[in-house]
Amino acid sequence: MSTKTIQGKLWSVAPIYWSQHFEPWFMPMYSKVLDQLRLNEDQLMLDAGCGSGLFSYLAINTGAEVIGVDAAPGLLEVARRRNPKNNFLEEDLEALPFTENRFDVVTGFNSFQYAGNFQSALAEAKRVLKPGGRLVIAIWDKPEMSDATHVLKSIGSLLPPPPPGTPGPFALSEDGKMESILAHTGLELTYKMKVACPFLYRSLTDGIKSFMGTGPAAAAMNTNSQQTVEAVITKALESFRLPDDFYFLQNSFLVFFAEK
Repeated sequence: MSTKTIQGKLWSVAPIYWSQHFEPWFMPMYSKVLDQLRLNEDQLMLDAGCGSGLFSYLAINTGAEVIGVDAAPGLLEVARRRNPKNNFLEEDLEALPFTENRFDVVTGFNSFQYAGNFQSALAEAKRVLKPGGRLVIAIWDKPEMSDATHVLKSIGSLLPPPPPGTPGPFALSEDGKMESILAHTGLELTYKMKVACPFLYRSLTDGIKSFMGTGPAAAAMNTNSQQTVEAVITKALESFRLPDDFYFLQNSFLVFFAEK
């Protein structure tokens, strides 16, 4: 079974939980990227791994023309509802259905680390970029830099140990790894920034829904009951509980800007 098929199924299990309780916490990152890109109506952008289409929505509102691709049909349904006049396609990052030199900008938020072959996915992004086009890749910072790591690792404890090189949230987070892959692909790194994305849940229920919307939680439910997965998330979140049943997690992301 292909990486696209596996990841597409996992991320389609609870797309509403993801779109309403997890992705909105990426807004600080989305805003900073838009400030750097300064998109306009003359540009064509590919949102590679667009998920539920929140960043696509923000980019469309700048006037840019946007096409989104993702492997998860469930997330794409949400993206299409958010952006009904735009094209959102179920596709693989390693085999994009576009001619070369087509896009002014390609963005990938927490998507390239789930490709079966990172270098192949980046090579595809480079292929469809125009000469001088810009690539933006956003990934989780190193695991120890984010509180959400504790929750994701707790969910991961319900799964068998993955083989080396298995796609996952922190697959590209190692110091220097992204820079090395960009250089190997022939893309010039022009800027790198770190962005804080705090998660603040108004209740334990919201926190549980947030993490139940992720691919790792969906994978855990392949071999465990929903109640078991939710119980593990509940225990992991307890460390981050504030008075009045708020839950606060500080998280760090890395954003890379490169040019073809």
